[in-house]
Amino acid sequence: MPAIPFPKEKVPRKAALEEIRILERHYPHATTALEHRDPYQLLIAVILSAQCTDARVNATTPALFKKYPKPEHLAKAKQRDVERIIRSCGFFRAKSRNIIAAARDLSERFGGKVPGVREDLESLAGVGRKTASVVLANAFDEPALAVDTHVFRVAHRLGLTTGKTPREVEEDLTAVVPRAKWGLATHWLILHGRAICKAPRPLCERCPENALCPTGKTLLKKKKKSA
Repeated sequence: MPAIPFPKEKVPRKAALEEIRILERHYPHATTALEHRDPYQLLIAVILSAQCTDARVNATTPALFKKYPKPEHLAKAKQRDVERIIRSCGFFRAKSRNIIAAARDLSERFGGKVPGVREDLESLAGVGRKTASVVLANAFDEPALAVDTHVFRVAHRLGLTTGKTPREVEEDLTAVVPRAKWGLATHWLILHGRAICKAPRPLCERCPENALCPTGKTLLKKKKKSA
């Protein structure tokens, strides 16, 4: 199936705000799917989730955290031992290096605690802006919006952004989503992308946004004409 083109213009602000409200009503209990007990576990889980499903990460981390329950334990781990545990998460060699290095930094620079400051988080191995945003929003309840592939795709299809980079998309979204709901909006867009606004074939007929979404209106119009 050919790629579905993104709208070339953003929807008016009034429509954008209504689209956000619809997502909030449709996913009232949205939260991260990554299972964790504390900021350390969440940080490691998010690093492992790169190009990997949350379900696979959740199946992997119990054994990892049983063997390395605190950063100081993981900091002293042998890479080959970590690789054996996380192999199914993909890119296991690079991820093993990163989580060991991140744990070492937590132990040596931050007293074994995950910092709640973006600059400190992004100084850790394997932690970029998206990972830092997920940790800030979910572990520290700080306003932060993370742009992954689902958020990027759904935000474009809804006409909430025309940004070409994740940072541009983030800036467009944070300009319309209330600051206190940035973290929640991340989950709304991800869940919508997984359940309805799927990458190859969005389920526009079932979508609560189809009266406002420029992509949905176009696809439904084309489908009606071809029927």
